[in-house]
Amino acid sequence: MKRELRKEQALEYHAKGRPGKIEVIPTKEAKTQRDLSLAYSPGVAEPCKEIALDVENVYKYTAKGNLVAVISNGTAVLGLGDIGPEASKPVMEGKGVLFKIFADIDVFDIEINEKDPEKFVQIVKSLEPTFGGINLEDIKAPECFYIEKKLKEQMKIPVMHDDQHGTAIISAAALLNALEIQKKKIEKAKFVVNGAGAAAIACIKLYEALGAKRENFLVFDSKGLVHESRTDLDELKQEFMSYNKNLSLQEALKDSDVFIGLSKGDVLNEDMVRSMAKNPIVFAMANPDPEISWELATGVRKDIIMATGRSDYPNQVNNVLGFPFIFRGALDVRATQINEAMKLAAVKALADLAKTPVPDIVNIAYNERNISFGANYIIPKPLDPRLLATVAPAVAKAAMESGVAKFAITNWEQYVIELNKRLGLDNQIMRILGNKARRDPKRVVFAEADNIKILKTAQIIFDEGIAYPILLGKEKRIRELAEEHKIDIEGLPIIDPQSDEQEEKRKEYGDLFFRRRQRRGVNQYESQKAMRDRNHFGCMMVESGEADAMISGLTKNYADTIRPAIQIIGTEEGVQKIAGMYLMLTKKGPLFMADTTVNFNPTAEELADITLMVAREIRNFNLVPRIAMLSYSNFGSSDSPEARLVAKATEIVKKRNPSLIVDGEMQVSMAFNKDLLKENYPFNALGDKDVNTLIFPNLAAGNVAYNLLKEVGGADAIGPILLGLKKPVHVLQLGSSVRSIVNMVIVAVVDAQLKSKASTEDLISKSPWWKRFKKTNKEI
Repeated sequence: MKRELRKEQALEYHAKGRPGKIEVIPTKEAKTQRDLSLAYSPGVAEPCKEIALDVENVYKYTAKGNLVAVISNGTAVLGLGDIGPEASKPVMEGKGVLFKIFADIDVFDIEINEKDPEKFVQIVKSLEPTFGGINLEDIKAPECFYIEKKLKEQMKIPVMHDDQHGTAIISAAALLNALEIQKKKIEKAKFVVNGAGAAAIACIKLYEALGAKRENFLVFDSKGLVHESRTDLDELKQEFMSYNKNLSLQEALKDSDVFIGLSKGDVLNEDMVRSMAKNPIVFAMANPDPEISWELATGVRKDIIMATGRSDYPNQVNNVLGFPFIFRGALDVRATQINEAMKLAAVKALADLAKTPVPDIVNIAYNERNISFGANYIIPKPLDPRLLATVAPAVAKAAMESGVAKFAITNWEQYVIELNKRLGLDNQIMRILGNKARRDPKRVVFAEADNIKILKTAQIIFDEGIAYPILLGKEKRIRELAEEHKIDIEGLPIIDPQSDEQEEKRKEYGDLFFRRRQRRGVNQYESQKAMRDRNHFGCMMVESGEADAMISGLTKNYADTIRPAIQIIGTEEGVQKIAGMYLMLTKKGPLFMADTTVNFNPTAEELADITLMVAREIRNFNLVPRIAMLSYSNFGSSDSPEARLVAKATEIVKKRNPSLIVDGEMQVSMAFNKDLLKENYPFNALGDKDVNTLIFPNLAAGNVAYNLLKEVGGADAIGPILLGLKKPVHVLQLGSSVRSIVNMVIVAVVDAQLKSKASTEDLISKSPWWKRFKKTNKEI
């Protein structure tokens, strides 16, 4: 009995769960002697024996099912050519990072020193016991065709040469949508393809699978049209020979519908594009320089739809839209191959996704107000968080329906939930806001710099190019702390408001403070004395334009931090009372909550003011606020004064901003259950989209709710974000983690970008720290 118990414990320890299932505990404990005995000898013998009895158990007891090999011999690396396996390694490692970030797939990169195709095949084939899938990369043509074909024939795990099929799948999805917008039929479209390498040939074959006709293709390589008169064509190119007149590229483009460029930069000119048929489609996918620039092509033809391989123009054909999600779907049903049906499923899923409303988080990422389907958006953006839960299930279903899946997913809704857990949607908004902050970093003053967490934060935000930190406190103490904890603050400005060096600045700030507060109970002496306090000094730096934002509150109580900000910086025009808002990072996405920190029992008018301030702040992040006004009552179900107050506040908000998506009063459960809300209150204004903003009737309700969500619900809290001040001052929670402080700085920088028109780079370019920051930010 004891022996059987140990066996079960060992098998449980090594079990990885079914495909598509995320373990509740993703890593195994190995802290005790018992843990070690389960992880290795003698416990490890049990899963070994189970796998020996049935080789399929390797997926149950090892990491094989989530492990892909990215394999190259370095013979066609980017545009660098045959640079060898060692030189290809950075590309393969980078590909592994993308697999992990976008689809949570683990990767080993393997660089093989072998150019003989048959030997290469035998080496890769021998790796099958280790990996759940093989991604071939940067292998030159025509060998890549042979290698992939042979491996697919001889291996029982999915194999894909991404250079061929990745470009084909993504461009095919874009092509379907471009043809739809241009009102063209794929079977009638005339194609000119410039480039006859692996990617071009895969594109043509996939377009044909979608309905394009072989006779409508004219294919060019570096020597001209692939034509019957040529004697230098290999077997693959001969398949795409033209039998009519031997045309030049310029002649071929006349009256053509679609140009597909997979060659080199600047091979097209304006006249060529001008000669194309009405409503032309040009996919100039050479990198880094396309066959014709976006500016030239769109300048010549207003009716054109243009795509490139570049991220700085619309319609980027980027392979990252495909390979992570295709392999995710293939792995999760243990597909034995990636077949034509799976590739076509990915194409259609991508094409359809581009036609659906774009999430706010994508608009933020690309600094757009409202990305929507059209000539400049025919393919989803790489940072769209819906890609994983859209493409992977489509690929998995196609694998099952085409008979290559060894495992069947039966609960697709649960599968989508598990995919989104892999992605970590809760952190998406901060990654995107972080990118926005890096575009225009601002000067952030820290009032409590004699704190290890603040110093760690300062190093992080500076090294990552998020902000320029200014440290307030006693310089000796700050440097001692930094040295003791190995924190690099070299070159960062440290200002001690109490030092003799700052006497003149204290007087300047004190005089300004006195002029503002002299008839509000503050005398001259108190004004000067206040400037020795770091919160007052920091707020005055922000107000006088010597900093763009301030962060404080880690060790001070809330009132001591917020009071100087109100007195010195003041409120925005029309704002009677400031408010406090929390941004909660939940598994379902960002959730804004207010008022959680300032107003104890707001009136209906004050609650309306708070709601409108919150909506304005959310819009500043390029998000559309969808607001539930909360109560214990649903649309008049209670006639209590508290419920009537929230209902009245809702009426005021709607009257003052009719376009705002807001409704109430309602219970929290009703706000988050769209079906229940629609069934019982079909008149509600919230519609089918998820609520992202909660307005509470009083401070007690809001404060308790955000703390419960943080402590029990596992959400990260960013805030409180102060609303209504002229310039950004944000207060930390007592005991905030370094990660929370970094997130707070990101919010402050984005806030400052909106409230400050000055170029921070110009303001500080003469500072000694600028050289270090500029170098760091360039590297990022």
